[in-house]
Amino acid sequence: MPHEFELRKEVELDATPEQVWEAIATGPGVDSWFMGRTEIEPAEGGRGRFTMFGNSEGTTVTGYEPGKRFAFRGDGNPDGTFMAMEYLIEGRDHGSTVLRLVQHGFLGDDWETEFEAMGVGWDMYLHKLVQYLTYFRGRPATVVSAVRPQAAESAPAWAAIKDALGLPDTVRLGDPVRLAVDGLPPEDGVVDYTGFPAFLGLRTADGLYRFIHSGPKRGNVVVLGHHVFAENADQEHVEAAWRSWLSRLFPRPSRTHL
Repeated sequence: MPHEFELRKEVELDATPEQVWEAIATGPGVDSWFMGRTEIEPAEGGRGRFTMFGNSEGTTVTGYEPGKRFAFRGDGNPDGTFMAMEYLIEGRDHGSTVLRLVQHGFLGDDWETEFEAMGVGWDMYLHKLVQYLTYFRGRPATVVSAVRPQAAESAPAWAAIKDALGLPDTVRLGDPVRLAVDGLPPEDGVVDYTGFPAFLGLRTADGLYRFIHSGPKRGNVVVLGHHVFAENADQEHVEAAWRSWLSRLFPRPSRTHL
């Protein structure tokens, strides 16, 4: 039976209401900090689309007040589940803005696990929005997504990721990191988000990099959700390089034929 839910979050941003609107109510803006790819028809009643790993979900814009309020509702599922979002933008003194969001709708049978995951997920993505507006505002992003199902349990998975990034066992904000991915130029950066056992965030001069572990209830999946702001980045090439990085880090066990 579908279970009704409501989730509220708030964040203060060092940006004007107009800059925040561009980041949350336009496709290129959302693509600069959120997962997947987003398309938005800019009008109340307009259609939108969210696409990730080849799967697309349709949405309808239900509120469109530039600089103030943006809302949309996802297309419903046959079982009655759906999600809707509302963003409220409030300008403050000295050019800052408070962004409030309300996510509501109906979740399925495993609603408690899903609700918990959304809560911690929004904390990470709102932090990523802060980082985007602080360091990369107005720069178009190349969205890089990769996934490795059944990679490893949480502890060994994070141990492998931290080792590949040259990070210590205990990771702290500001720790230096070097991204060395075959086929891509090496980059130096810092840890900008720690949300273990689910998330790790890195920031370089040209990118925001996110490493996600789903946990055992969701199959121990490792997901990469990166945003590269380098002007010459080729999406297919960069994504293929990170997919290979994941494959080498978490190789499939060999099958024994009897």
